[in-house]
Amino acid sequence: MNSIQQTFASNRPAGRGVLVVYVTAGDPSLEETVEIVTTVADSGADIIELGIPYSDPLADGPTIQGASQRALEAGATIQGVFDCAAQIRERTSIPLVIMTCYNPILQFGPETFVQEASKVGIDGILASDLPPSEAEQWCAVAAEYELSTVFLVAPTTPPQRVARAVECTTGFVYAVARPGVTGARDELPEDLKDSVARIRQVTDLPIAVGFGISTPQQVAAVCEIADGAIVGSAVVDIIAEASNHEARLQQVSRFVSALAAATRQ
Repeated sequence: MNSIQQTFASNRPAGRGVLVVYVTAGDPSLEETVEIVTTVADSGADIIELGIPYSDPLADGPTIQGASQRALEAGATIQGVFDCAAQIRERTSIPLVIMTCYNPILQFGPETFVQEASKVGIDGILASDLPPSEAEQWCAVAAEYELSTVFLVAPTTPPQRVARAVECTTGFVYAVARPGVTGARDELPEDLKDSVARIRQVTDLPIAVGFGISTPQQVAAVCEIADGAIVGSAVVDIIAEASNHEARLQQVSRFVSALAAATRQ
């Protein structure tokens, strides 16, 4: 059992959900990202998704698109994100999952990308736009370096593709709460319970729900029907809107602590 699955397994006996928090690496700088991620870990998150900024995202809404653009303008690169991850790993043992599109991986070189990720202490990789039907070679490379793979399953994903996605997954299944792009929402979709149940029918892997999860109340509701909740845009908004570095860390800490408390409800 890898570190990501161990995290989910260790929370189950206590009836607690897993809190996954997304942070765009390099927003507002790679140096600050080290401090932000450490703060998120210390405030009760269980897993961190570290986003590699990319100029042409496919699933990100305006909030994360804006964060990626700021990070790129500040000089973030793939190697810079890996160096950032290495510094984070020196400070915390929290599982780290790289989230990116496949094109940056392809340009960097898939095997080189995985080698570097493994070297700096990354635990898993989510290539958000890589179809499971085309992922056989990628999964083999990741497995060679003992990196977990994470794949997305949306409410509109056909059954055959759901089965292939969970077959390729060795970390957790990322259940997309609603069609569309990332971004905070006021309410959870009415069919979310059915969507999670559809995935449960074909796998025993942990399931975490993301896209639109933005409040402690929503986290608590998600953890009643899934193994974990993923919060991204709401945290990225706090990072973007804070007046200075210290305020940013304080506000992120308060918010993540409230989200973490909700996983125990």
